[in-house]
Amino acid sequence: MRESGGHRTLDNKPAREGLKAVCLLLCVIGFLPAARAQELSPRAYLPTPEGTRIATLGYAFTTGDTITDPSLPITGVNSDINAILLAYKRSFDFAGRSANFIVELPYSWGETTGRTLETQRIGRKFSGMGDLATTVSVNLVGAPSMDREEFLALLADPGPMIGVSLRVVAPTGNYHDDRVVNVGGNRWAAKLEFGAIIPLVPKWVLELELGAWAFQDNDDFVTGKREQESIAAAEMHIVRLFERNVWASLDFNYYKGGRTRIDGKKLEDLQRTSKAGASLLFPMDRQRVVKIGFHWGSVTNSDERVTGVNISISQALK
Repeated sequence: MRESGGHRTLDNKPAREGLKAVCLLLCVIGFLPAARAQELSPRAYLPTPEGTRIATLGYAFTTGDTITDPSLPITGVNSDINAILLAYKRSFDFAGRSANFIVELPYSWGETTGRTLETQRIGRKFSGMGDLATTVSVNLVGAPSMDREEFLALLADPGPMIGVSLRVVAPTGNYHDDRVVNVGGNRWAAKLEFGAIIPLVPKWVLELELGAWAFQDNDDFVTGKREQESIAAAEMHIVRLFERNVWASLDFNYYKGGRTRIDGKKLEDLQRTSKAGASLLFPMDRQRVVKIGFHWGSVTNSDERVTGVNISISQALK
């Protein structure tokens, strides 16, 4: 420690290390690779200092009434799905506001059984690269572009924040036009979302997210052209902050929409899906954090259930 102008300040090197650690531990996004359209992602709109770079390796296991593309016209589903996710995040200045760019590449494998809407029994083991996804998010209210020192000042006295994000999924994954169940979707998809961070009392934060998915047509579906209506999505996270940069959250979401047409025939497959989950993040050291999450929920109008677990390790990059 040293004295400067009547105030005690940290020496430069320890300060830089401490700031970098805090930024990593508080700004990591929780990636859930099990289902790209049904994430539970606490802390997604927390801003980061300009120039922050983070690499993440994640694993997720999901079992129950779930498939790699939850909008497929399949009923009576029972699946065991494994997924590995590689992700990279970088923060930048966008017109004076805090902004983040994220790219994610999943690899999935597992087994699915079920029935088509024509009651044909299907079963499939699958593996392969999933669709590449990119997300750009920009803070609109509450967090201008900032360096690490300004970021720490914001954390010490936070106010309400509002952000917007655009997520785009490209049809780069493994896809076979003679199979119903695939790892890739063979179509472009995009999600526009608004998110808010609302400090409640010291150590408690409420996060709200509202958005919608839109889908390109799949002209090479196994039984003809497949069209899908948009899906409305809402999320809520109640976050508790602890000492030593640990946080935990209770997570909830709800999806509705996504009715499909195949060769012009409208299917009775409107999605009404809700999930609940819990997440915990804790540090390994100054440069790495671990995030663990669980989720469970109901799918569509049936009594089927889905459960899953995920774990990720994130590393700050110099």
